[in-house]
Amino acid sequence: MTATARPAPPPPLPQPTPETEPYWAGAREGVLRIQRCNSCRRHYFYPRSFCRYCASSDVEWTAVSGRARLVSYTINHRPLPPFASLPPVIALVELDEGPRLMTNIIGVPPLPDHLPLDMPLEVAFEERGDMVLPVFRPAGAAGQKEEPTA
Repeated sequence: MTATARPAPPPPLPQPTPETEPYWAGAREGVLRIQRCNSCRRHYFYPRSFCRYCASSDVEWTAVSGRARLVSYTINHRPLPPFASLPPVIALVELDEGPRLMTNIIGVPPLPDHLPLDMPLEVAFEERGDMVLPVFRPAGAAGQKEEPTA
């Protein structure tokens, strides 16, 4: 009797909640939205019903520029089977509006020489299963092809 290989399960996807649905709806529309406090006027991320700076509940969802800079990253050289098809660069980016968020970097080889800290980035959107996720690529890289990796 021979063993048959099972296909790897698909990677887990985010599960929108009532608090995060505007973020995911924006992604489906190709718009990066985060929250801004109407009292202190600061943007913040992750989604919540009150401002993380002044605790005001007078907050709104707003579209942001999608421009960011690379703060930190890790190159996932050995992803677990469900994640093998995802981009291997997991990053922390800082939006021009101030908040930081975790994401993937696309459009560059996953090598440190191609990922300088403070690199200007821009948002892109990728379909993954039933979801659309914001990811980032080097600014001005729209339409450029990713270089193959060895």
